[in-house]
Amino acid sequence: MRRLYKNLTFQVLVAISLGVLLGIVAPDLARAMRPVGDTFVKLVKMVIGPIIFLTIVLGIGNMADLKKVGKVGGKALLYFEIVTTFALAIGLVIVNVTKPGAGLNVAALARGDVSRYAEQGKSVGFVEIITHVVPESVVGAFAQGDILQIVFFAILFGIALAAMHNVGQVEPLLSVLERLSQVFFRIVALIMKVAPIGAFGAMAFTVGNFGLRTLVPLGRLMLDVYVTMFLFVFVVLNLIARWYGFSLWQFLKYIREELLLVLGTSSSEVALPRMLDKMERYGCSKTVVGLVIPAGYSFNLDGTSIYLSMASIFIAQVYGIDLSIGQQLSLLAVLMLTSKGAAGVTGSGFIVLASTLAATKVVPVEGVAIVLGVDRFMSEARAIVNLIGNGVATIVIAKSENAFDEGRREVAVEQIHRERLAGAA
Repeated sequence: MRRLYKNLTFQVLVAISLGVLLGIVAPDLARAMRPVGDTFVKLVKMVIGPIIFLTIVLGIGNMADLKKVGKVGGKALLYFEIVTTFALAIGLVIVNVTKPGAGLNVAALARGDVSRYAEQGKSVGFVEIITHVVPESVVGAFAQGDILQIVFFAILFGIALAAMHNVGQVEPLLSVLERLSQVFFRIVALIMKVAPIGAFGAMAFTVGNFGLRTLVPLGRLMLDVYVTMFLFVFVVLNLIARWYGFSLWQFLKYIREELLLVLGTSSSEVALPRMLDKMERYGCSKTVVGLVIPAGYSFNLDGTSIYLSMASIFIAQVYGIDLSIGQQLSLLAVLMLTSKGAAGVTGSGFIVLASTLAATKVVPVEGVAIVLGVDRFMSEARAIVNLIGNGVATIVIAKSENAFDEGRREVAVEQIHRERLAGAA
């Protein structure tokens, strides 16, 4: 029972329930809880810039490892970008069709007039975003929290860092940046400890100000995200698996322990060491496994991509912002950058959502308070789909490079069969 009390999902669930209850019983007091949710959003925004910068720089800076394996590294990156872009696109299509946020105007969650945001959504287009990318000052970009400019500088910094591998002296800097990144992700972990308080304040204000009807769109968003991820795994990834001659269902049974581990922790990174070992035992070569699995944690985030695209459009729908096709494509392009490296830490998907909205300047970043209450309950699904996607990618790359041992796979499958029989007995 004590372990249950320490579980963040349980804490958030209790906080949301208390927030809903307060909103029903004492609406006036519930509306006064708004600063609690706002403060949590500020905590999130505080670490967005450094985390996005460090994630992109380390992702690109370490790409020298990909060059060592030549064609395999390029093929892995190409696969990652194609599949994650497809995941983003699926999310955008489904959320535009189902429109879970339509008809619910909770724009008062953000301070200011909703018409300002609606007008802002109309005036900022693809050209404006592109011309705004280059910062006048790097320091200014960080000081103002301009994420798109930070992303641009981070890409240049990462490319320059990767290019210097030939002249040496890069590893110490990468090591420092890696440790700095770990510090900021530790800060995220600390922030997520007060997520139940933020969820309580946001949900209490929402229900107190707008009534129980606000829970329906949030429930619809959760359902849409789960259905989309289910279809992505058992349709898209299943088709890829069939094309490359292996059974997705058999593979899922093979990694069932890792899936349960991720389900309990909401982080796919906890399963990384086990996945490295299991993918080798399943038949993939050590070189391919050592490349694809770690790189996939930065570049192949299928579940996170689906969530980010759907949550962004959901918030836009709530605020009554009708995004054009060009603006949605711009959003997709930004998501392709900001989504990198969000798999490892619980709650980082929420951080990336806030950074994406801050970067595009079309949808108000304050809107993340709307999805705060249900974000935790989609975190497990994101992490599981990320894990499955990386496993499938490893097998695909191994098979395409003739670096897959069918004999070892058969041994692994036979082991699963024996364990199942032993369990039944």
